[in-house]
Amino acid sequence: MEAKRDQFIVSVSPHVRDEESVRHIMWSVSAALFPALLASFWFFGPKAIFVTALCIISSVLSEYIFQKALNRKITINDGSAFLTGLLLGMNLPPSLPFYVPIVGSVMAVVIVKQLFGGLGYNIFNPALLGRAFLLITWPKAMTIWSAPTAKLTGLDAVTTATPLGILKEEGVGKLMEEFGTKSDLYMSLLTGERAGSLGETSAILLLLGAAYLLYKKYITWHIPLSFLATVGVLAWVFGGKGTLFTGDPVVHLLSGGLILGAFFMATDYVTCPTIRKGQIIFGIGCGALTMLIRLKGGFPEGVMFAILLMNCFAPLIDRGVKPDLFGAVKEKKK
Repeated sequence: MEAKRDQFIVSVSPHVRDEESVRHIMWSVSAALFPALLASFWFFGPKAIFVTALCIISSVLSEYIFQKALNRKITINDGSAFLTGLLLGMNLPPSLPFYVPIVGSVMAVVIVKQLFGGLGYNIFNPALLGRAFLLITWPKAMTIWSAPTAKLTGLDAVTTATPLGILKEEGVGKLMEEFGTKSDLYMSLLTGERAGSLGETSAILLLLGAAYLLYKKYITWHIPLSFLATVGVLAWVFGGKGTLFTGDPVVHLLSGGLILGAFFMATDYVTCPTIRKGQIIFGIGCGALTMLIRLKGGFPEGVMFAILLMNCFAPLIDRGVKPDLFGAVKEKKK
């Protein structure tokens, strides 16, 4: 009788278990970014790999040294520090001084992640806040963009403006002068042959990696789709000059770090809402803030600031949309 009674003991939730682990998911996301990383190497030359490698090595070493100094469990094998360094590197220009990626990596891993308690406790996306710190500290170096002319063997870089920078400062006319026809512009944005950060290369390869993550169910459609749809609608309505409904949503959707941010950074498990309805609200907020900054702010790009600002509201969004407890009776108002 005692043996049968033991069979009805229920352990602490969660009761549904899966073979997937944090380690496997982190390395899978890094693998999904690998094709886009190779594209940045093709377009910007060895400097792209140099900057990304500096970020990855600095992130992993920072986590190891911090945990070792405080006698904590070493967790560099879980791949989270590697992914943070990879994402930070893909958010940087290819022609930075060597010390800038190192400082950004230490900031992202030690200050933003480890001081808050490690993986699962950070409030903000570590890679994005590390980039924000670099943009504030070295604004000139962080806004010097290289044209994708170096290729694999070139070492010299030609500086130029990003498509969003040209669009904001000089309008769509100048943008068409730079790229030719509208189809040429769209093709350059799709393939990544334009100035920008390393993660702005090849929207096609980024979408390929995103499709893999969606297929494996590591991410869902709720945040990326609501994020992109909001940007597209607002760009169409307000993105034109003079009149409404004359903007070009395709340029805004394929320019800047939108695809990288929507699929690989806004979907961060720790810093986004956990409830599906809340994730849609989160994505809409990210899209609205992105377009507000792009169209009215001082920076041509707003993805980074939009995601970081919405990170602040993620717990509040979850609280606002949480479902009622099963069987609970709402108290009637007097």
